[in-house]
Amino acid sequence: MTSPGFRRPPTAQEAVLGELRRAILTGELAPGQQVRQEGLAERFGVSRVPVREALKILEGEGLVSYEPHRGYFVVELSLADLLEVYRIRELLETEAVRTAVPLLSDEDLARLAAAADTCEQAGRSDDLAAMTQANRDLHFGLFAAAGMPRLVRVLRVLWDATDVYRSVYYAQPENRERVVDEHRAVVEALRARDVELAVRLLDAHRAHAVDALTAELAADQA
Repeated sequence: MTSPGFRRPPTAQEAVLGELRRAILTGELAPGQQVRQEGLAERFGVSRVPVREALKILEGEGLVSYEPHRGYFVVELSLADLLEVYRIRELLETEAVRTAVPLLSDEDLARLAAAADTCEQAGRSDDLAAMTQANRDLHFGLFAAAGMPRLVRVLRVLWDATDVYRSVYYAQPENRERVVDEHRAVVEALRARDVELAVRLLDAHRAHAVDALTAELAADQA
């Protein structure tokens, strides 16, 4: 029998997976960079098996791609892919928000506000991985309140596929400041149970990210 505070230690695969996600989210592993299994196994002090399994999971999430005879690479950024994913997100997230807002409890609002605060603190500390996680906690805490688990699972797939883009967006301090301001406004709209305002603010939240990333990708291509 385990104690209430017991936490099972992560497996080697889980530990490697978490570290690789962190490296991608912070830009330590840049888009297009090769992810060498041998070097990672040596770095983490594990065999190649957990590294390979972690990379397969990341491939399924759209964060890395596999090229025969070459290996794994962090996915390249693509404007067409970005626009498609964010358009689908807009459609699905709007449905989730319209359903969720009238159902939010005071406890739900407290959790969302706490996630926004954590996101702000992480951004000011330049902890991009923690900011990314807190941002996800905020948005998915709202989506989950809609009571549509299948929709939430689809949204998770879409978000996983754009984590590389999010790392680029969060790399700029002005973008982190904007995210913090936008989160504050969204939380206030949720407290007021103002569905239409929440939808408009979240639409603008996504649009600002798309605009900034479009400019970044255009500059890289130029």
